Amino acid sequence: MPQINSVPFKEMAPGISADLGNIKKQTYGRYLEQFKPGEIFVHPRAFTIDRDFAQEFATVFMDANPLFLSAPYSQAHGFKDLLVSPLMVFNIALSLGVQNNSEKAVANLGYYNVQFLMPVYPGDTLTSRSKVLNVNEKGSDKPGIVHVRTLCMNQNNEVVLQYERKIMISFSQGKPVGDSKPGSKDVYFPEQETPKIVLPDLKYPKDFRDTTWENTYFESFQPGAIYVHANGRTITDEHTPWTYRVGNTHPLHYDKLYSSGISGPMGGDPIVYGGLVFAWLIGLASRDISENMIWELGYTEGYHTQPSISGDTVTAISRILSAEDAGNKYGIPAGEVHIHFIGLKNIKASEALDKFGGDLFIKENDKKKMGKSKISEKIFEIERKLVIKKRPS
Repeated sequence: MPQINSVPFKEMAPGISADLGNIKKQTYGRYLEQFKPGEIFVHPRAFTIDRDFAQEFATVFMDANPLFLSAPYSQAHGFKDLLVSPLMVFNIALSLGVQNNSEKAVANLGYYNVQFLMPVYPGDTLTSRSKVLNVNEKGSDKPGIVHVRTLCMNQNNEVVLQYERKIMISFSQGKPVGDSKPGSKDVYFPEQETPKIVLPDLKYPKDFRDTTWENTYFESFQPGAIYVHANGRTITDEHTPWTYRVGNTHPLHYDKLYSSGISGPMGGDPIVYGGLVFAWLIGLASRDISENMIWELGYTEGYHTQPSISGDTVTAISRILSAEDAGNKYGIPAGEVHIHFIGLKNIKASEALDKFGGDLFIKENDKKKMGKSKISEKIFEIERKLVIKKRPS
């Protein structure tokens, strides 16, 4: 191992005049004209998730499933260690892609086909890469829509998560354009149109029954049931450090000088990064819905319909769409539960259901053609599908 003497260095700045003709201002992110279908971006940085980070995420975002909190519980079910929360994996995968995909975004339009394919454990290192599927231009003076597919991979180049996202982005229109590394069509990108879930041989221990609530086994869920989750979660300025903790570099979420310079509904205080709002909402539902979940299959076509800022209180509602017996498809007695999930802000979930009724469950983007008004308190809508254990005999 080389040993190098450490020599104190002298102050130089007072003797060197500042060269104001040699100013460099780095610009990050891409404008619409910088996206080409088929290009693949390998996103900078990699995250090794240690145990403290994984457990802190699960507790801060209020997840009650012991798979993310207890190593003995997870190992007894066949996993090699406690699992990293799927929403943590999702947040890191999306955030690592912000510098290439959405740091110049006007809006995040939605998530599509989110599929969790392999367990992620403490000690795993995650990277992210995205492929541009389509660029829909609306005119040189209007924002267009960029459709990307993102893969999250572990240190063994195994895909642990695959999902798609649509992002509204403007042309540069004379603004400084960054020198981001160009995309390539030749980069390794093991996407699958029909991805395979790779799980260990699952087990069903009988000695952890008191660890979870009796009302969250598969048999408890009946199609049509609407779960009004009891508690809300007031988001504080904690969202600012959490934005960077999961790797998100968009200044809209942590730079008030930037956010206050934006006109329109997104201007003013920094906007809470949507992935964090997503995680808090899912956490609010976990005691009622996912405490006995054995695997999160994924999410399909969801939207942030309103932004959130520090001080907002978020609440949630789940509607059971289907509950199908899966037999021993996953190696243990379990079923698949398909859920319509709704997020709200600054209104109790029970009061929102009383006030808006069935309109809560209509897509916000469909309401105009139906002659209905959008709900300003509704901030999120998505469908999710879970594998949930059957009740022990």
